[in-house]
Amino acid sequence: MAASGSIFQCLLRTSQQSLGKRATQAQIILQRQTATAQAAAATRFTTARLGRNAASALRRQFTTSSTRRQTQQPGDDPNFTSILDNPPELVRTGRRHGKGLIILAIIPITALFLGTWQVYRLKWKTDLIAKCEDRIIRDPLPLPPRVDPAAIADFDYRRVYAEGVYRHDQEMLIGPRMRDGEQGYMVVTPLERGDDPSSKVLVNRGWVSKKFADQRSRPDSVKQGEKVRVEGMLREPWKKNMFTPDNRPDIGEFYFPDVKQMAELTGSQPVWIEQTIVPDIITVYDYEARGIPIGRVAEVNLRNNHAQYIFTWYGLAAATSIMFWLVVKKPANQITKRVRMNKSW
Repeated sequence: MAASGSIFQCLLRTSQQSLGKRATQAQIILQRQTATAQAAAATRFTTARLGRNAASALRRQFTTSSTRRQTQQPGDDPNFTSILDNPPELVRTGRRHGKGLIILAIIPITALFLGTWQVYRLKWKTDLIAKCEDRIIRDPLPLPPRVDPAAIADFDYRRVYAEGVYRHDQEMLIGPRMRDGEQGYMVVTPLERGDDPSSKVLVNRGWVSKKFADQRSRPDSVKQGEKVRVEGMLREPWKKNMFTPDNRPDIGEFYFPDVKQMAELTGSQPVWIEQTIVPDIITVYDYEARGIPIGRVAEVNLRNNHAQYIFTWYGLAAATSIMFWLVVKKPANQITKRVRMNKSW
């Protein structure tokens, strides 16, 4: 009996486990069927909604088409002209030239103006040289005791002569100055005329070599108390350029002839005379060897380069004008965009 009871209990447990598995499988199948039914319902709802939207859009399309057909269109007018029927014109898009073209246009105008100005400057300089050459070929005039500094400009390059005594104790050396590749100085000595000390004038006696800077090395050019006759050209005061240093009269250094300053130092009139000599090579060599100042030749040494400036400026004007024309008339390349433009739009 005991064995029969054990067998019965074992069969009962096996039946219960089998029923539990079947119940679990049935529950899983039910859940899958429920999910499938929900998905099908959602699909039907979406399809129905899309159908309603499509039907509504189709109704609106037909309604709009009907409305448009009811409205009069410009094309329905037999006298209507389309913009496509007008003649088109090809134009470039964007800016083809920048601000550089304006600068290129200003250059030839400026060069033309400067060239024309140099033409007037050439005429002025030519007349000035002719006037000075006319003065220089005239016989020398005696220099009056008192000279008006304001009138010197009207007598520039006029040959004059004066007699007096050199004040070698007030001699000044201006330099350095180069002559034929050799360094030296210009010797400026006041000339005292008569008994009036205020009648002194400044005389540029000429050039001496650097080795004769000391008066003691050139006794032939320094003769105290000797009366001399000086012949030279009356010249306007020199102008200092920006590269020349200032004179140092306190230590006896002069770099350019400041006529007014030198006249105040020596008690002379602000009158500048450049002593002249006859161009004789033998005399020049003798003066150079003895340390006697070598004067200048009586000639006009005004520079006249205005003709070169005229060709330069007019040539620049012509060249830049051609460049400007080539830039303006240069054909467009393949990258340049073009569009149709109708002025009746």
